[in-house]
Amino acid sequence: MTVKAFACWALLGLGLICSAAEAEPIKLKLAFTTSDRSDLYLYAIKPFVDAVNTEAKGSIRIEVYFSGALGGNGPLDPELVRDGEADIAWIVPSQLQHGFPDDAVLELPGMFQDAREITLVYTGLIHDNALSGYEDFFVIGAFSSGPGYIHSRKRLTSLADLKSMKIGATSPTAATVLERLGSVSHVHPLRQAMDAIGAGSIDGISAPPSVFAAFGIGRVTAHHFLLSIGSARLALLMNRKKFDELPEQAQSIIRKYSGEWIAGRFVSDWQAIEKDELDRIKSNPRRTVTIPSSADIKAAQAVFQSVTDQWTVQSPRNFALLTKVERLLAKIRSNP
Repeated sequence: MTVKAFACWALLGLGLICSAAEAEPIKLKLAFTTSDRSDLYLYAIKPFVDAVNTEAKGSIRIEVYFSGALGGNGPLDPELVRDGEADIAWIVPSQLQHGFPDDAVLELPGMFQDAREITLVYTGLIHDNALSGYEDFFVIGAFSSGPGYIHSRKRLTSLADLKSMKIGATSPTAATVLERLGSVSHVHPLRQAMDAIGAGSIDGISAPPSVFAAFGIGRVTAHHFLLSIGSARLALLMNRKKFDELPEQAQSIIRKYSGEWIAGRFVSDWQAIEKDELDRIKSNPRRTVTIPSSADIKAAQAVFQSVTDQWTVQSPRNFALLTKVERLLAKIRSNP
């Protein structure tokens, strides 16, 4: 080899080495509302982030922006993802007044027993592309808390005590149920509930035990009525266009740790968290914990059925969605 040829090969090799050294991972920005110490992050998001970052080995890297750094103080808006300000975001669809109309089927009262049932049904509906509003997203995870209970600063030991009370709700359907049970209700962001109850603008909130401590609700409430109303539905959404632009290998890794994989890990931990929190509430002598009487349960069930019936007859689509949910739920219950 001539000196000139050798020099060319050396320069080519050096270029390849420099190119490899300069290669940067594809970075994906994930927006999250609270801190890295929250249970929602530890059990719903961190397993996914860690799994993807580990398997990708530097080819892609998910970077998490905590405490609403990319999206304000309330529930993150899906527009944050649609507009590309974040590639991935933690959304609370149940607290959004628009964008996911079919999700109301997951809010129907008295249908689900726990977080596992709602999460697996939600995941199944997403897998089957059964819910409108998600077309612009790749849904990494579809989750839900278990049914919520009513936590109040005022005495609350029966449905009669709800009369004229102002109770925040986690979803529009839950607000409707609470209104029909006699209270004044509207959808209220969980992050603002503590301040609102403390200031007296609302008397309490219907929320699952799992968020009781995380959002400071326990600091301003002392009465707990264990009537299951609504749930907190949660989703980890990725910009669909961004996902489609990723290399095939990166898409494959993200798919691997999405859907059923992350749902399974979430429910296995989340139900234990909710049970532990409820046990702490019950064991605290400074709190009044009431299990509804048989008469109150019967009255509530009549309200539940009226809300479900009214929603179901609104359109053939609603009827079809409810039928699909009932089939998924029966399958889930046959495989506990």
